Amino acid sequence: MKRKIHLESSGCSNCGHDHHENHNHVHNHNHDENHNHDHNHDHSGELNLKNEVLPLIVILSLYVPGIIFEDQLHNTFYSIGEYLLFIPAYLLSGWSVLKTAGRNILRGKVFDETFLMTVATLGAIAIHKLPEAVGVMLFYKIGELFQDIAVSRSRNSIKALLEVRPDYANIQIEGELKKVSPETVNVGDIIVVKPGEKIPLDGEIIDGNSQVDTSALTGESVPRTVRLGETVLAGMINKMGVLSIRVTKLFDESSIAKILDLVQNAKSKKAETEKFITKFARYYTPIVVFTSLAVAILPPLFISGATSSEWIYRALILLVISCPCGLVISIPLGYFGGVGGAARRGILVKGSTFLDTLNAVNTVVFDKTGTLTQGVFKVVEIIPLNGWNDEKLLQLAAKVESHSNHPIAQSIRKAYGEKIDEFEVRDYEEIAGYGIRAKVENRVVIAGSDRLLHRENIYHDNCQLEGTVIHLAVDDIYAGYIVIADELKEDARFAIQALKRMGVERTVMLTGDNQAIASRIAQQIGIDTYEAELLPEEKVNVIEKLLSTAGKHGKVAFVGDGINDAPVIARADVGIAMGGLGSDAAIETADIVIMTDAPSKVAEAIQIARKTRTIVWQNIGFALAIKAVFIGLGIFGIATMWEAVFADVGVALLAILNATRAMK
Repeated sequence: MKRKIHLESSGCSNCGHDHHENHNHVHNHNHDENHNHDHNHDHSGELNLKNEVLPLIVILSLYVPGIIFEDQLHNTFYSIGEYLLFIPAYLLSGWSVLKTAGRNILRGKVFDETFLMTVATLGAIAIHKLPEAVGVMLFYKIGELFQDIAVSRSRNSIKALLEVRPDYANIQIEGELKKVSPETVNVGDIIVVKPGEKIPLDGEIIDGNSQVDTSALTGESVPRTVRLGETVLAGMINKMGVLSIRVTKLFDESSIAKILDLVQNAKSKKAETEKFITKFARYYTPIVVFTSLAVAILPPLFISGATSSEWIYRALILLVISCPCGLVISIPLGYFGGVGGAARRGILVKGSTFLDTLNAVNTVVFDKTGTLTQGVFKVVEIIPLNGWNDEKLLQLAAKVESHSNHPIAQSIRKAYGEKIDEFEVRDYEEIAGYGIRAKVENRVVIAGSDRLLHRENIYHDNCQLEGTVIHLAVDDIYAGYIVIADELKEDARFAIQALKRMGVERTVMLTGDNQAIASRIAQQIGIDTYEAELLPEEKVNVIEKLLSTAGKHGKVAFVGDGINDAPVIARADVGIAMGGLGSDAAIETADIVIMTDAPSKVAEAIQIARKTRTIVWQNIGFALAIKAVFIGLGIFGIATMWEAVFADVGVALLAILNATRAMK
């Protein structure tokens, strides 16, 4: 765990470091988990274009001749020719609408777009406006087809991230390779992945070197080199050599399975705009129905010369114009497109509500280690004192750090390079925020920060050391220190610049490292402010203060590694985790997961959110404006049913096409 230390009043100033921090917090947001939208198309499955287009061809083969020969058909006995052609076309094009309206009425859901369409078209048939009635249903069906295509494209953009789901695994059984389902492979089994094949399960390379394509998981097009002992994840594609891999996770626990679950559940977390439109339609539709009823009944009673048939026709036009389907369909589609577009760039957004929150972010807070820096530590200097030498000091540090999973501890063990007998280390104790105490070879050893030395009253000459430093003491005698290096990520500076260009007011860095390191990194990348030498709980306190000063409408985003910073990610308005090629804790904890580990993706996520929000409000403004104009024209008798079709289906179609821009 990152040790984040308090400075005791012992004479030395500000000499902590970012070391060993572990949190086991669960990130709980209250979200609207259920979204039930009655619709006469099932968008959960794959779009079968053939099944959609064939009925349209049949309908058009009836409808087009009917329009061309309308006068002749109308003049047949009781207009029977007109009914024989248009009624089948009406039923074929509108059956799903009629069925849905009937089902909803039985359920008590009277006022929705299918009810408006049904009343309007049946009314049009009643006053002998058959071509218009069929036209409304036909163009609505065409609009639905375009909607299905748009949804399918959005869904496919997310599935492109997941199409690397492997179909088989080559498992090594008694010296032979057998193709089996990845779900049947157990932890510890050896699988072989040939060039061009997908890696089917998470595991460790036990033989071979290669390059792997990680684009499906990270959006990163540059292949990654992997060697003996490194971890590879399900979904990567082996590009070159043959790899033997020892499986470390079952398929259901693999990174690709977790991502699949994440994107499939993303639509359950609705944005506030979506919730508003759902409520708006709930009240808007009955108002439209009763207004249309008034238009049909009142003018013939109070206006001289007004006929019932004329005003009923105007009322029916009003019903068709007022259908809210363009809004109800295009807004969720816009957000879904935004989530899909982000996924294509290696940014996994767990729901459209987080896209909305990103729009209001005016403060972005970064953890340092693993977020702005590589988090890949390396021992660069060993300074032994009081009779110790380099080799013995490194050996001692490796043993005392043998139970820690922090990157600093791993770097020390890697530098030591020899196997450690765990029985040599007893009475292991992590001192939260300070370091480790343990018995090694029956001697009490402490390893950690400068403040740990002060806490234990261990004499040492210098606490103003530059860099990440691990101090060691044996039986209360100072033994020396080890210097660990960490490098900035290549795009860290660009990430801060991009956020400032976008108008983000504050960028903040939080770290448990000492003031000198924090100040140097803050200057290098141009971050506004920083807080150093923080304990884990102090990070949460800093976030609390930032939240209180963010302003009424401002939001605070925290960017961390998802494992070490769970409490802070949970407390921020939007938690963003560096996924590290599928870190389990990151995927489970954060609202947004950046699979490339690149801090510059934070600005890209905000840009996607802003574009999505713009498109959604364009659709709202455009649809309401056009409908308002045509409602006025319909009431005054200027608009016909054909204009009503444009105001309803045409607007919905244009809004759907606009919504698909969120994908790009």
